[in-house]
Amino acid sequence: MSDPPLQVLAVVGSLNPSSVTRAVILRVAERLRADSCSADVLDLEKEPLALYNPDTAYDAPGFQALQPRVERADVYLLGTPDYHGGISSAMKNFLDHFWREFAGKLFATIVASHEKGLTVTDQLRTVARQCYAWALPYGVSFAEQEDVRDGRIASDALNDRLELLVRDVRVYGTLLARQRRADLAGTEPGFMARHRK
Repeated sequence: MSDPPLQVLAVVGSLNPSSVTRAVILRVAERLRADSCSADVLDLEKEPLALYNPDTAYDAPGFQALQPRVERADVYLLGTPDYHGGISSAMKNFLDHFWREFAGKLFATIVASHEKGLTVTDQLRTVARQCYAWALPYGVSFAEQEDVRDGRIASDALNDRLELLVRDVRVYGTLLARQRRADLAGTEPGFMARHRK
């Protein structure tokens, strides 16, 4: 029996309407679709979430409609600008709202940064670990004007890194999704056992 199409939720964590992060995330989502994946784009500028409050967040407008999209995903493609060595507030707010949904799934990171985005990538990988998710062992970072100009990818090196990311999201996302389904349906011990219904 073949695997169902890989479900990717591509999150644009920039609120800038002309964001280079958005341009790159949209390009990767397009490539994933060409590789027979389902890529749902969540643009936090167009679909904002209320500031996370654990007492009220799950009753806030928009949460109930968005939650099934987050739950359905096998992979989270997370795109954020590097703001002073940290993830954007919009991305942090998203991660705070949906931490329960991440267990056993894959994070792939894309960071717009003039400083390689290493601390931002590490922060996203830390969230993955804290939420019992997996993360690719690398992230893709890029610089505006050098790698992306006028909403288009201008660098062969960035194109090559994105092709690697698309391949690895598809391959490792599929492997992890298959194992997650087996773990949820099975009886063996493991960290996914607590998520069985």
